[in-house]
Amino acid sequence: MSTEHTDEDPGADFERLEAPPEGVPAVVDTPSGLEEALAALAGGVGPVAVDAERASGYRYGQKAYLVQLRREGAGTWLIDPVPFEDLRALDEALASTSWVLHAATQDIPCLAELGLRPRALFDTELGARLAGLPRVGLSAVLEYYLGVTLAKEHSAVDWSTRPLPEPWLRYAALDVELLVELRDRMERDLREQGKLDWAEQEFAALCEFTGPAGSEEPEAWRRTTGVHRLRKRRSLAALRELWQTRDTIAQERDVPPGRVLPDGTLLDLAQRMPRQAAALGSERKESSRTRQRRAEQGLLRHQRAWLTAIRTAAELDEEELPEPSRRGDTPPPPRAWAERDPEAAERLTLVRAALAELSERLEIPVENLMTPDVVRRVLWTPPEERTAQAVDERVAELGARPWQRELVVPILVHALTTQPS
Repeated sequence: MSTEHTDEDPGADFERLEAPPEGVPAVVDTPSGLEEALAALAGGVGPVAVDAERASGYRYGQKAYLVQLRREGAGTWLIDPVPFEDLRALDEALASTSWVLHAATQDIPCLAELGLRPRALFDTELGARLAGLPRVGLSAVLEYYLGVTLAKEHSAVDWSTRPLPEPWLRYAALDVELLVELRDRMERDLREQGKLDWAEQEFAALCEFTGPAGSEEPEAWRRTTGVHRLRKRRSLAALRELWQTRDTIAQERDVPPGRVLPDGTLLDLAQRMPRQAAALGSERKESSRTRQRRAEQGLLRHQRAWLTAIRTAAELDEEELPEPSRRGDTPPPPRAWAERDPEAAERLTLVRAALAELSERLEIPVENLMTPDVVRRVLWTPPEERTAQAVDERVAELGARPWQRELVVPILVHALTTQPS
């Protein structure tokens, strides 16, 4: 692998970057400040480094509470999106500019909520995976390519705090300080490895990324941890009503749903369907003291809401109850394949071994060669004609990129056409 550092040495002396060389910029939170930022960034040159900070674990949803940008000739800008209706004007100013992000799938959804959407991008986390780096966190990748390490003390703080403390702003500014330089080094490495075209295909696909379905999805409640344990349709109806009640409370309080009531307690209520306040509690214990305390407080604080949800489910007509599951064309868990379809299980074993060998040879994680879900869908429900063309068309429909199809389709076809032993 041709890079600036041929090997990672855990004992290497990396330069520790504690603060931006140009200082920590003031937070932009006024219309006039935003106009100044727009003019500066529009007048800059080259790609723009972009990052966003959320209040995950503190607030409802994945809203951005700070947007960081850096571009040559424009410097670093920290924008507080809260005072503004949106940042569409910034999107227009950067419309012709390529973005550089680290772990783009984490930031694209919350930036899209603000009206920001990249037309072209470079993801240094995904690029690091394709380049074969063993660790792909931003600090590790900066160490590998630039010999610099970043302080990460404030990665999990509550970014909805106002005013934001100066040490947090310093951390936020550092996240975009070296992204463009990192991109340049990584691009050269990918080109020398013959992987740049593959990376560019992945980056182009990321521009269309929308993120996982949120709570507005009609049946988002089915993602509750442990839902598979509910066998009765009436219990599923109770879970649905309880989940929707919890989500409404969480939105009103602007806290994550799990802070209102943990999934385990929600599931317990759906199974027991208590009808009196005194019966809401149970002998069940949560996995930690914090969860247990939240469960006890949540049951007490909103006991009327929980009882109403359970009563609603209890009074539903039979035809209004949800079905036990929605299998569709989703394959079962791999551990169940041997019992349900031994031939499919054998195909999966063959493909897993071949992908592991290819992964090692190309120094690319197996999951990046082709999404495991795509592989399982094709092997569990093969196309009617098990030809290269038919398989290629199927994986393309499921979102596989051309470079992935070129590498993996022959492996899938071989497994689909090999006689079981």
